[in-house]
Amino acid sequence: MKALLTLPDGLQHRMFSPAQLEKLAELVDVDVEQPITDFGAAPDAVLGGVEALITGWGSPLVDAAALARMPRLRAIVHTAGTVRFVAGPAVWERGDIVVTSATEANAVPVAEFTLAQILLAGKRSLAQEARHRAEHGRPSALRMPSDVGNHGAVVGLIGASRIGTLVAQLLQPFDLEVLITDPFASAEQITALGAARVEPEELYARSDVVSLHAPDVPATRGMVSRELLALMRDGTTFINTARPALVGLDALRDELVSGRLSAVLDVHDDLAPDDPLWEVPTVSITPHIAGSQGNELHRMGAAALEEVRRLVAGEPARFPVDPSTLGHSA
Repeated sequence: MKALLTLPDGLQHRMFSPAQLEKLAELVDVDVEQPITDFGAAPDAVLGGVEALITGWGSPLVDAAALARMPRLRAIVHTAGTVRFVAGPAVWERGDIVVTSATEANAVPVAEFTLAQILLAGKRSLAQEARHRAEHGRPSALRMPSDVGNHGAVVGLIGASRIGTLVAQLLQPFDLEVLITDPFASAEQITALGAARVEPEELYARSDVVSLHAPDVPATRGMVSRELLALMRDGTTFINTARPALVGLDALRDELVSGRLSAVLDVHDDLAPDDPLWEVPTVSITPHIAGSQGNELHRMGAAALEEVRRLVAGEPARFPVDPSTLGHSA
């Protein structure tokens, strides 16, 4: 089977270990050292015989013009998450091309990061550290409220997405109550995760920690509103490992600068240098580290390799993308 790596040059050595690239070359006819970065510059002879594309972050879009030059194409194996910027409408219209995603693999480190932050938030770690630093280790008479801790605390998950589902599963061994709100998940699906299905208002009002796991689609933008944030109790924590567009930033900023809420913000890359949030001690701002980094990228490479193996063996894809879900999934 003829395959092409169509991703930025050098990314293949980040996504795949040397052993994985060697395995890929054993499975299909592919040049692992010369990826295609621009379909327009690729010769017809190269595109005309390709049956599978292996894509990643920054890959060129497979649009109608590119697809017309690849009549034998039958699979796009994506080494990253969303395929929105890789598979254009023409791919879905043709109807005979399998598109797979490594979203499941990328969900693992995000869920692990979120689990760690939820447990830390239950201990009010940001507030306790800020006070400890301010007092230089000399504790004042002020003590944390009696509800601090992870025994019987309530965790609210916004979205039963792949990541939200995995977070709920990771939380099962702990003495926590988990609430989930998601219009596309049934009560039975959520109950199977050891959680309870609730409406957004109840989730915000009852939770000690609220963690956002919804996709960035038009319907979800601004979903974390001023009214919902106001329902959170004093001292509770908001976690965002999803996307900044889902949150009303002005409303969140007001709550955090006031000190009423704490937050873990991993995806707010567009904060201005003079944004007051940088100086709030009870706000953790990290540079999008929850997702796969370093050796974690090889997990996504392994997922793509398995999809290629299945393709060659004539087996069904493990994680095919369903185009009917693109309107409400990442």
